[in-house]
Amino acid sequence: MATPLLAGLAVATAALAGRYGIQAWQAFKARPPKPRMRKFYEGGFQPTMTKREAALILDIRENATPDKVKEAHRRVMVANHPDAGGSHYLASKINEAKDMMLGKGKGSGSAF
Repeated sequence: MATPLLAGLAVATAALAGRYGIQAWQAFKARPPKPRMRKFYEGGFQPTMTKREAALILDIRENATPDKVKEAHRRVMVANHPDAGGSHYLASKINEAKDMMLGKGKGSGSAF
């Protein structure tokens, strides 16, 4: 007697779980796509380089160690070097950011 009742409950549970799964899948497919790229800083350069701006350019913290600054400078410079098709202006700003983070820069050392 109990076996048909348990079988009926199992079928009903499976049907409800299937229905919920289909609804969840449709909701997942209907959501707007997320951009897969990181959100970059929107805005131009300031007239004189600040430590905050230098950290944003190199994608490091303002209190990063000199080794982290050099590593970040190399990573960003490889992607933007003028000999590899990058911009001379961006390369000068990247170098200026490195100098600012290492304490060598006082003001705008950019050639542009």
